Amino acid sequence: MADDPFALFDTWFAEAEASEPNDPNAMALATADVAGRPSVRMVLLKGHGPDGFVFYTNREGRKAGDLHANAHAALLFHWKSLRRQVRIEGSVRRATEAESDAYFASRSRDSQLGAWASDQSRPLDARETFEARVEAVRAKFENGGVPRPPFWGGYRVIPHAVEFWQDRAARLHERRLFTAGPEGWSEGLLYP
Repeated sequence: MADDPFALFDTWFAEAEASEPNDPNAMALATADVAGRPSVRMVLLKGHGPDGFVFYTNREGRKAGDLHANAHAALLFHWKSLRRQVRIEGSVRRATEAESDAYFASRSRDSQLGAWASDQSRPLDARETFEARVEAVRAKFENGGVPRPPFWGGYRVIPHAVEFWQDRAARLHERRLFTAGPEGWSEGLLYP
C-alpha cells in the first residue's frame, strides 16, 4: 500500500504517454447541473500534481455552466493499451488568470483563433458560419498576437478520491482507492 496517489498517477501517466497511440492525456469529464442532470465529454489534461488536475475550456459553454452551478466533477482516464483506468472525484475551482494566460499563449495560433470564434455549446446554423467567424477573427488579429479571450480559461479538479483500476484475468481486477482525510491520504482495496 502507498499513501500518495499523485506519485502513482505520475508513474501510470508516464507509462500511458509511452504506450497510448493517441492522446494519453484524454479524460472523460463528468459534471452535473444544479438539478443533478449529468453530462460527460472528453477533455485534455493540461496539468496535474498535488494541487489537482487542470483542463481548459470556454467558460460560457455547458460544462462551465455546470461547474459554476455545481463545483464538483469526476474524471476518468482509460488507457486501453495498458488495460488501466484512473477515476478521480473532487471539487472544482478556476485556474488562476496567470495559469490560463500561460497555457493560452502555448496553444497554436489556429487554436487561439478558434477559441475566440466559438460560441461553445450554443446552436450553430451552418458550418460556414463558424468558418466565417474564424476568418473574421484571423483578420482582427492579423498584425499581432492573439490575447486570451476573457471568457476562456482553466479549471482544476481537486481530488478527494482517486481510484486506480488494473485489468486482471477472469475479471479479477485490482482496484486501489485513495481517499483524502484530515490526516492526509489513505489507501484501501475494493472488490472488482
